[in-house]
Amino acid sequence: MFKGILIDKDEAGYRAAVRDIDESQLPDGDVTVRVQYSTLNYKDGLAITGKGPVVRKFPMVPGIDLVGTVESSSHPDWQAGDAVVLNGWGVGEGHWGGLAQKARLKGDWLVPLPAAFTPQQAMAIGTAGYTAMLCVLALERHGVTPDQGEIVVTGAAGGVGSVAVALLAKLGYTVAAVTGRAAEADYLKQLGAASIVDRAELAAPGRPLAKERWAGAVDVVGSHVLANVCAATKYGGVVAACGLAGGMDLPASVAPFILRGVTLAGVDSVMCPRPRRLEAWQRLARDLDPGLLAAMTREIALADAIPTAARLLEGQVRGRVVVDVNR
Repeated sequence: MFKGILIDKDEAGYRAAVRDIDESQLPDGDVTVRVQYSTLNYKDGLAITGKGPVVRKFPMVPGIDLVGTVESSSHPDWQAGDAVVLNGWGVGEGHWGGLAQKARLKGDWLVPLPAAFTPQQAMAIGTAGYTAMLCVLALERHGVTPDQGEIVVTGAAGGVGSVAVALLAKLGYTVAAVTGRAAEADYLKQLGAASIVDRAELAAPGRPLAKERWAGAVDVVGSHVLANVCAATKYGGVVAACGLAGGMDLPASVAPFILRGVTLAGVDSVMCPRPRRLEAWQRLARDLDPGLLAAMTREIALADAIPTAARLLEGQVRGRVVVDVNR
């Protein structure tokens, strides 16, 4: 038996609770992992609270991230004792995830824990940090360099935003951090932000084209914020879009794309191919200051993940939440 958060939906309603789970209930997979840490991401918040149609079958163990040690394996790449990390692949949605003390997974979904990080640090990064790195890689692939001007990061006090600010600043970019929480200004400047932008400037409907302001962007919000970011991006600039915290809609026009040559680069972390995942983790090991992880991370126990999920969706959680599944 092991402990985990189990989500059920039946005549009694939708509910999530910490339960004792028999190992025989684990889903199919060729690698069994003894989990050390998981995380809480926006998608986990939706899954645990039921406020979004994230979970595709029941019962379900949520948790799109995990780090741990291989307990047993029939996969050729992994053997008992290997330290591994998992992000995405539909885990916590259609396949039992990381918010439990054990997980059974497909070996093809795993990547080795980088030597530069402890297990706790790997989850302080988690899907949020790995997604932020994918966004930075997208900007680089499209030729955005530090000398071209400011990079704006929306939702900057959240998980993806916090890591994106830290990464971009370390790489020499001038970062404008967007937040609706004025109290987080000092925190964001500690991570490397050069300026703070009030989210209210971008949250309302705007013009098809605005004054050219940014050379590039990392957007986790979507909706009017993304539309306004695109409208204010400089000629030839690039916007990496990876989130929908403000909505799935995009009330924009084609003007930035056909009049300024702006590129809207979609970034997906869930089904991202393995070579790009490995590149992202290698770059995180090189370009993310581990000393900043402590400033953006809070650790909680497994049972605390349920109430914290609700606060995360309400925008009350700063940075990253690491879950110690063994306490």
